[in-house]
Amino acid sequence: MRQTRHLRASVFVLIAVSAHPAHAGGDAARGADLFRQNCSACHSQEPGQNQVGPSLFSVVGRTAASVGDFSYSPAMKRSGIVWTPDQLMAYLKAPRKYVPGVKMMFPGLSDEKDRENVVAFLATLTQASSANPKTADSQTPKASRTFN
Repeated sequence: MRQTRHLRASVFVLIAVSAHPAHAGGDAARGADLFRQNCSACHSQEPGQNQVGPSLFSVVGRTAASVGDFSYSPAMKRSGIVWTPDQLMAYLKAPRKYVPGVKMMFPGLSDEKDRENVVAFLATLTQASSANPKTADSQTPKASRTFN
């Protein structure tokens, strides 16, 4: 029984550590600013708060088109994407090219460092950060709805 628990814990740690290595260099604080500037008009970072686009809370590791109360495009429903950091990097470069037929009108972030920063920020939007209010407040600034 103990070996099974240790094995499961080891597997979980390995998955968690390997899930974000390619974009670990992203700056989550800068990503929060970029999120506010580019994403917050359509997406919330709060759980269960969909806007024009679905909430991006806990998006990293989530299957595309899986927020139950959001109406996704048929293209996104068929995509089969799991939002790993690499998938998010590719999608955020040119969403309409990456998933032709998607509803999202955002043209993308051409700068790779900007994409890394946004992905680093999105990775902070998890149950763990919201369970610790001190962490959530310091690492996950609330996105204001600005339309600049």
